[in-house]
Amino acid sequence: MTDATLDVLGIGNAIVDVLVQADDGFLDAHGLVKGAMTLIDAARARELYDMLENGIEVSGGSAANSMAGIAALGGRAAFIGKLRDDPLGVFFSRDIHTAGVRFTTPLSDHTAPTARCFVIVTPDAQRTMNTYLGACVELGPEDVDESLVASAAITYFEGYLWDPPGGKAAFRKAHEIAHANGRRVALTLSDPFCVERYRDEFLDLVADHIDILFANEVETISLYQAADFDQALERVRGHCAIAALTRGDRGSVIVAGGEIHVVPAAPVARVVDTTGAGDLYAAGFLHGLSRGWGLADCARLGGVAAAEIIGHLGARCRADMTALANTVKP
Repeated sequence: MTDATLDVLGIGNAIVDVLVQADDGFLDAHGLVKGAMTLIDAARARELYDMLENGIEVSGGSAANSMAGIAALGGRAAFIGKLRDDPLGVFFSRDIHTAGVRFTTPLSDHTAPTARCFVIVTPDAQRTMNTYLGACVELGPEDVDESLVASAAITYFEGYLWDPPGGKAAFRKAHEIAHANGRRVALTLSDPFCVERYRDEFLDLVADHIDILFANEVETISLYQAADFDQALERVRGHCAIAALTRGDRGSVIVAGGEIHVVPAAPVARVVDTTGAGDLYAAGFLHGLSRGWGLADCARLGGVAAAEIIGHLGARCRADMTALANTVKP
């Protein structure tokens, strides 16, 4: 095994986020279900895009957000995701490069339009998301760059990849390459509904193919069909090498073999937008892990990154993240 030239490679949905601040009246007027993530078709995507003309556009998607966070922390990050060769696809490619993330997946002329997610943030910091997956669902094993996977210390996957057959095949190909090269594989469960759809398959993945698991409290309880978090915690112990379980303002719990670390949440002056909190937690944790930090310090950095992101609109860091990392660095 050669030394890794990348810290983390993310593989997931390449989505342009369109961020808008609005009140509950706007949601009601346009039939948007507050706090939900709703999948929409191309016609509804065009309708919302025209309606939300003052939205802030940024390259997004869960794994892409995490890779941008790692780059902001000073890490070496890359991303694989499917884009159409259209204006939003070109924008995504340029924007993620600007964020410091290596992105070499060619834009395609033969897919649906580039995916977009309309994120409406209300004054209570709740997110209402309407997502058109577009080209994302056409990601396949042919898009997995073997050299990138082999060169990354950790390859990080979204659970959302398990929905389309091509994404599942890409997932399998990449984790086989990673393990064949002595690298580690990480998975975020993404969403409780995703867990419900693929519980048995995810349990198999976590037991046999995943080295590092990220899940929030609801996802963890759902995965193990537990009565509460404590029962789920006992189930996950020994099921994979490392489990990083987030609990919102109660911080996170890290389980690794016989170790359990309970790490409080980092303080935040005001919660503005919870978009990307889990993504940036994963970014901080993986950045610390790639540098050989102890698990509790990795969790503290994850909490600091999550606290930074929820203090403003959007899932791109505004603070000097390398300086924040130094406040945690062991």
